[in-house]
Amino acid sequence: MRKFLLTAGLVMAGTAAHAGPIETACLASPRANGDRALCGCIQQAADRTLHRSEQRRAAKFFKDPDQAQQVRMSKSDGDNEFWARYRNFGEMAEAFCTR
Repeated sequence: MRKFLLTAGLVMAGTAAHAGPIETACLASPRANGDRALCGCIQQAADRTLHRSEQRRAAKFFKDPDQAQQVRMSKSDGDNEFWARYRNFGEMAEAFCTR
């Protein structure tokens, strides 16, 4: 039931007029192939797991995946905390946005 409610929330929240930083980066990515529904769903997962500043940081990973590797390998407590939330975001997006 909880998964259904979260999924329904992800679908219903996708009607927002303004794209967030993750959605914008996703749409610009060749891997997404301009799939607005997919990118909107991924943005909704980001809205539930990442602060807005973290979304802007994570959006940069779409253009430069090496930045993600640098954060993942960092010894900084702040980077480690961000990476834990980023992983949670990725897991949520994968669970609810893949077809």
